[in-house]
Amino acid sequence: MEYVSRVPRPPLDGLIDDLYYLEGAPPYPRLTLPPMPSAVLILNLGAPFHIRAGTDIKTAEYADGCVVTMPTRAFEFGYPPGTRSVGVHFKPWGLAPFLPMPAAELCDRPVTVEQVWGRPAIAELRDRLATAAGPHEMLTLLEDELMRRLCETAGLGLVRHTSSVIAAATGAVAIGDLSVAAGVSGTHLAQRFKELIGVTPKRLARTYRFAATVLAIDPAGPVNWVDLAGRAGYFDQAHFGHEFRAFTGLTPTRYVEVRRRFLREHPGHALDVGPLPAV
Repeated sequence: MEYVSRVPRPPLDGLIDDLYYLEGAPPYPRLTLPPMPSAVLILNLGAPFHIRAGTDIKTAEYADGCVVTMPTRAFEFGYPPGTRSVGVHFKPWGLAPFLPMPAAELCDRPVTVEQVWGRPAIAELRDRLATAAGPHEMLTLLEDELMRRLCETAGLGLVRHTSSVIAAATGAVAIGDLSVAAGVSGTHLAQRFKELIGVTPKRLARTYRFAATVLAIDPAGPVNWVDLAGRAGYFDQAHFGHEFRAFTGLTPTRYVEVRRRFLREHPGHALDVGPLPAV
């Protein structure tokens, strides 16, 4: 599977982790993606893919692509045999300047790119991407489109700064202290977060802590769960286990078993961090 990634130029680099190109055969027809502190935009250039956003939501088909604000639950992606797309991994606050609606309206409700930017614009952009000379030219086209659509967003400075504090502490912060440091009420801060990220500061902190915990796991070796939970700041093993099931639908030990299966069956795969075979 071919994966090309790069960080965009300023000021987009303050909103986006990377732009990427993905093409090839997915390792499994269905992959589960645990919630991470990131929003995603995908422009699909191949056959439609499918997303199931939680066990209580029906699977939906996406032909032109999708927009996903920062999720609170695991998503199941169903890939065609050959997938081809370009996309954006946004920082939690980074999608807001490109949305015509509050992020909270899209929380755990993926929409098509057409619903966000309109059918004519997306059809034209996909045509240009499909006829580009290669991945690097495609990423340049996408970057130029994002620069063109970038707009001022009220409250973004507040949310970006506070989110950066949460990220630097990997979620181990007192939420009440954040509003005091920002000089606003807790209610105001929560409202701004929901408008621009889709979730409250508390939920963002939980996600950063979970992400840091997952990235600290080495599935190739033995895992000391007590030490891992303690270093991540979880109250006890029960709290740790509850959070793992809330974010992945799996117990910690089952999660590692599935990760080991992925690594065993697809060593060195471009998607070997994060996604899991659907179980």
